[in-house]
Amino acid sequence: MIYLDYAATTPPYDEVAETMIQVMKQHFGNPSSLHRVGVEAEQLVRQARTVIAKCLQVRPEEIRFTSGGTESNNMAIQGAARQYRHRGNHLVTTVIEHASVYETFRELEREGFRVTYLPVDETGCVKLEELKQAVSDETILVSVMAVNNEMGRIQPIEEIGAILKSHPKTLFHVDAVQAVGKLPLDPVRDRIDLLSCSAHKLRGPKGVGFLYCRQGLELHPLVFGGGQESGLRSGTENVPAIVGMAKAVRIAFEQRRQFAEHTARLRERFVEGIRAIPELTLNGSEHAEHMAPHIVHFSFPGMKSEVLVHALEQHDMYVSTRSACSSGANLPSRVLHEMGYDDERAANGIRISYSLSQSLEDAERFCTALQAVVEQLKPAMKAQHKRR
Repeated sequence: MIYLDYAATTPPYDEVAETMIQVMKQHFGNPSSLHRVGVEAEQLVRQARTVIAKCLQVRPEEIRFTSGGTESNNMAIQGAARQYRHRGNHLVTTVIEHASVYETFRELEREGFRVTYLPVDETGCVKLEELKQAVSDETILVSVMAVNNEMGRIQPIEEIGAILKSHPKTLFHVDAVQAVGKLPLDPVRDRIDLLSCSAHKLRGPKGVGFLYCRQGLELHPLVFGGGQESGLRSGTENVPAIVGMAKAVRIAFEQRRQFAEHTARLRERFVEGIRAIPELTLNGSEHAEHMAPHIVHFSFPGMKSEVLVHALEQHDMYVSTRSACSSGANLPSRVLHEMGYDDERAANGIRISYSLSQSLEDAERFCTALQAVVEQLKPAMKAQHKRR
């Protein structure tokens, strides 16, 4: 099997799974309990917080544990908007955000907030001049993802942080689900106030994530109850998952340079193979430094993307059509549309995503299979065009 859908989810490290099993068996206590069993569990949660904070070079008390990227994004956006509504009624995001961000802003619009959706260029990069014009003294929050989960386009987070320095009351949220442990991130340098992460995108467990929340910020909570996570997220902590996530984050940061170098080589081979097939069209920037090294996106105009996905599956190779959260929708990609692509190209995109686990030989095998599959599907594509 060649699994190339790492942007959707990743297999957990063996050591992560083993550690979680050990914690479930030996440290099952409730971290809020006062007795020794509870204190031991609380110490594990505290250690996990310290490990993650050290990787991000922030304070342990600035890390809040959540159920994953979707909750982290909702906690940051809804929490900031409602907590600081007295500052204004304006929010800013982009047209290509993940559904957990985009739909949250749509809901806040229905509640009466005014939202500006920044456009992107043909490569998927947010337009900074539009951002400068959009932000005002009424702007509570700007939310921009670090890496687009569908296209792999890297966004200019450092430049956005620099722009927002002149708006000290405007908070900056970054959905870093596809960036943590893969690309350099510095919340302090980049003036990031809120940063979201999901463990299962970097070979940790599903159902757990974290939100970096800069010290001094207050967020309106989504969940009320016993006041865990400094009152921001009530409920008994998922100790095994939190410990597993901390281990996965630590491993990812230790391997980050190796990851960047290896996935860049893989990307180069995938891009070369796709360009060799005339029927396929690469999406995103032509400049490799603008694109995340672990994601490649292309379109097969004239052929339904799910047909290509299932044809590759016959070769035991697994790719996706778009964000896993949206792949069930039989609609053209919102992201590709916003980049200016027509329905044909936007509806027939394929995403390849990978990690250190894949070899150059895997990439070679995939490119060979892809070429064979395209040749196999060409007659069906021509017949479909004739019917039109």
